[in-house]
Amino acid sequence: MTNPGHALIIANDRYSDQGLKQLKAPAQDATALAGVLHDPQIGDFEVDVLRNAPADTMRRRVQGFFSDRRRDDTLVLHFSCHGLKSESGELYFAASDTEPRLLDATAIPAQFVRGCMSRTRAGRTVLFLDCCYGGAFSRGSASVRATGDVNVLESFTRDRPPGGRGWAVITASNSMEFAFEGDELAENAAPRPSVFTHAVVQGLETGEADLDADGEVSLDDLYEYVFEHVQEQNPNQTPSKTVEMQGELHLAHNRRGRIKIAAHPSPPSLLAAVHSDNAFTRQGAVLELRSRLHNESLPLAEGARQALEEVASNDIRQIADEACRALRDIRLAPSVDRLDFGLVPKGSPLQEKSVTMNGPPLARHCVAQPTQPWLRVEPTANGFTVRVDTNAEGRLSGDVTLKGVADEAVVHVEAVVGPASESEPSDDTTGTSHGAAQDRDTVVVEPSGGRPAGRTTAATGRNSAQGTGDGPGRTGPQPGRAALPSHRASALAGAALALAATAAVTVVLSIQGIVAAALERSGQGGDLDHYVHRHGVLPLLTVTLITAVLALVAGAFARRDLETLDRRDAEPAVHGTRSMTSVAKGLAVPALIMAVIVLIGYLIAAPQA
Repeated sequence: MTNPGHALIIANDRYSDQGLKQLKAPAQDATALAGVLHDPQIGDFEVDVLRNAPADTMRRRVQGFFSDRRRDDTLVLHFSCHGLKSESGELYFAASDTEPRLLDATAIPAQFVRGCMSRTRAGRTVLFLDCCYGGAFSRGSASVRATGDVNVLESFTRDRPPGGRGWAVITASNSMEFAFEGDELAENAAPRPSVFTHAVVQGLETGEADLDADGEVSLDDLYEYVFEHVQEQNPNQTPSKTVEMQGELHLAHNRRGRIKIAAHPSPPSLLAAVHSDNAFTRQGAVLELRSRLHNESLPLAEGARQALEEVASNDIRQIADEACRALRDIRLAPSVDRLDFGLVPKGSPLQEKSVTMNGPPLARHCVAQPTQPWLRVEPTANGFTVRVDTNAEGRLSGDVTLKGVADEAVVHVEAVVGPASESEPSDDTTGTSHGAAQDRDTVVVEPSGGRPAGRTTAATGRNSAQGTGDGPGRTGPQPGRAALPSHRASALAGAALALAATAAVTVVLSIQGIVAAALERSGQGGDLDHYVHRHGVLPLLTVTLITAVLALVAGAFARRDLETLDRRDAEPAVHGTRSMTSVAKGLAVPALIMAVIVLIGYLIAAPQA
């Protein structure tokens, strides 16, 4: 959830009126629910808890909670208490001093809560009702146990909030049982309220409520999870909801799980090649899987990733290494791993920097989660923006964690929030914003190739317009410094390929020479060493050995540079350089092996000739 969130939890388990049964769960439920909603890695709400308060205090807190809100605010109001129905059919929430005979004066009418919801300026409001319902009758009336169902949601759907604001009401149970005998609420009249709230807490805390495994717990996800959990625990209790809201509301992050994508299986012919007994066939299958790994279709790319994971774990070293190199293409590649906002004025508008993700679509498909309450993260088309709440004074340090299909990454964020008079512009070249609240000295780094990965796509970095300089405090690579290793890697790869080709040619010539020398000796007789020198075999072998070794060394240095280019260079350049190093290795290694074999054979055969 990226918009500001505010929650008010009202829990009443002690009542002065003897007719209202003391409840056991609300106190514990309020503490647990407040914990998960406030956790910056889960709900990141500002939470207020009100326990066992009288009716007058409850009315003040509820009205104050809905007042003075902004359009982008999300409000969550949670009631855990007795719910009472008057003789006229109105719903009330019981306070600690509620008297069933005087509900208008001593309880909170549902109509009052509904009115506060309809008048608030907040864009979205969610009301959770975890109440034990019963009917209230006047003292002295006939002792009657009348039962019947009344739709609790009707109390909140009569007057819908104006102005297109979104709202939702979710109840632990959608029926009220009239189970009073005189003024006393029967012991068996209400289900345990903890079943509902416990399910809400468990679903958010464990991440199990993230049913679609997109890294976010939406309102629909949470309701479906709670409904199944409550029904499993108590089949007689049926949670219900009513929603009037455009779009999807994310209530919390799933801090435990990674992104999960339903994989599209690779074709049977390709899978057969992966498991072939022929090593060259399996190596070709890895190249095809690597190509599919970059596909725009995330399910197709995920299927290729899973197949490559199997190859990397089970195949011979040479092919497993190729699979590992392919999998490195989809590592989370934020354009920066550190954002420094510098000195910003306290109370100024939210300071903002953008972050982008590099790599193919599967590498850009991730969720960004802040670890501190002063951090705000909002997805964008190519990544996300990081905002700093300037109301928290002092030196701030926190992280934005990125979770993808295969790995995790972290973008470290720092800021110093001080009085406005101390916030002077700085001449440093780290790319941080200083001075005026609207100063955003950043440049978006576009990811190379592919489309954004949807609403859970996260991106991690906006490079400074001034570059970075050396050292751990940099916020992005300087173009000049990025170009140097790129050209060097390409040059080394080209040199490796040329040397490897030379080694391949000379080893073939040396083999031809040794064969010709052996044929001449068999026809004319004499010393084998004489014919070997005559055909120049030894110089050719020497050239083969030297060029093959140099090709492998140059290729190793080129691959080392590629490791630094994966996160910031264009994909075509990286793939072209990697292809040259692979071909060079494929030529140099066999040439080196053949040259050594020929040389050893000659050294053994020459003395005996």
